[in-house]
Amino acid sequence: MGATVDWLRTTTPGLLVLCGLAIAVLLFAIIKVKLEPFIALLLTGLALALAAGLPVSKIVGTAIKSGDSILETGFGGILGHIAVIIGLGTVLGAILEKSGGADVLTRKLLDLFGERGAPVAMGLLGLIFGIPVFFDIGIFVLAPLIYVAAKQGGRSLVLYAMPMLAGLSMTHAFLPPHPGPVALGGLLGVSLGWLILMGFVCGIPGFIAAGIVWGSYIGKRIQVEVPEEFLVRKDAETETAPDEGERASGGSGGVATKTVTATPPSVGLIGAIIAIPLILILGATFGTQLLDKDSQLLQVLTFFGTPAVALLIAVLVAFYVLGVRRGSTVQELSQLTAESLRPVGMLLLVVGAGAFFGKVISATGIGTALADTMSAAGLPVIVLAYIISCGLRIAQGSATVAIVTTGGIVAPLVAGGGYSQMSIALIAMAIAAGSIILSHVNDGGFWIIAKFFNMSVKQTLQTWTVLETILSVVSFAVAAILFAIVS
Repeated sequence: MGATVDWLRTTTPGLLVLCGLAIAVLLFAIIKVKLEPFIALLLTGLALALAAGLPVSKIVGTAIKSGDSILETGFGGILGHIAVIIGLGTVLGAILEKSGGADVLTRKLLDLFGERGAPVAMGLLGLIFGIPVFFDIGIFVLAPLIYVAAKQGGRSLVLYAMPMLAGLSMTHAFLPPHPGPVALGGLLGVSLGWLILMGFVCGIPGFIAAGIVWGSYIGKRIQVEVPEEFLVRKDAETETAPDEGERASGGSGGVATKTVTATPPSVGLIGAIIAIPLILILGATFGTQLLDKDSQLLQVLTFFGTPAVALLIAVLVAFYVLGVRRGSTVQELSQLTAESLRPVGMLLLVVGAGAFFGKVISATGIGTALADTMSAAGLPVIVLAYIISCGLRIAQGSATVAIVTTGGIVAPLVAGGGYSQMSIALIAMAIAAGSIILSHVNDGGFWIIAKFFNMSVKQTLQTWTVLETILSVVSFAVAAILFAIVS
């Protein structure tokens, strides 16, 4: 028995077996036992740390001091990096949605592209509005607009929904301030500016292939009608849209009435607000590359280009131009902020627990063992990252869990590889691409899409599941090619 334990804790094959067992237990707890991912990650991380023989004082600290423990540094390190960013991004998305920004963008895009180009317009709508808005919230907000476009065009709902979903999925997987890319920035030590750049470079080809090409192809072959109860009904004073809470919980299609502002915001204003944080963050990134490190201008760019500061500026601008200037009180804006932040708590806990799990893997030496094995096999780190992320995604369904777990596993390989920021960002894109592959029945988003777009399980597999796989494979291919060129 003692020899077996020593083999598991001290040899490369043993450490790899230990890591594999830990991941298998994690997946069993999430998939079979239906344990909340936060609890499953925490329990599995603690069990792995004990099984690997790490001292208790290193795992949880002592009764007097625990600040240097793996538990606290694992959670605190990543949450200190992402909590403010995710919180501010959520608030920004809420005020943009509340102001009617989605409606404005939809009308403008439909005017520009016309009836024949409506699917492309829906794709761009998802792409633009998906930057500041979480994936599921984007579906809740944009679905009524898709219903109207499909009804007016007289064609399958699939033709209009798939491009929009591809846009939402691409931004959610590849671009800050969404949780996955932000978490990867902290786990891998890469700036959000590089993640934004590589997110667009790798994600846009995937979006075109999955949303525009595949969406147009499958939308002409699978006919899905828009039920009358799904349609937005308008009158002179109000607009009605599907009740988001009832839809998300599988309700029967009730409607909730919301007042439409007489003077909606302009497209330019909505676009400018969305662009503020992106421009500021990219300004700091380019400034670091082009300016002297002692430059006063670089200090200014760095301060305003810090993601938390950039998003705070965007939120304050949105509060004023979309809220106060349009008649909202500070109290109403505070209430909107509180409501939008309620769902964020569990998300942060999952990300924190995933970072702790990755910290344990790093502390046990499994990362070094994995690096040795990978070097012997000649497997590039970007391919390894993609394969691990794909496996975790397919097995347990959550993109966030797949991202943070994979990020923790490959972080030691990245840290010791001497990679440039661009190369690390491309590895992050490979992880993000793997986290969205083959969405199926164990993914909550699969059921939301099936319900919102009136599709059977078979139709959802034929449309959405294939779309996600194309988006994943094409985006990874771009990332891998660029990685081979720059590394």
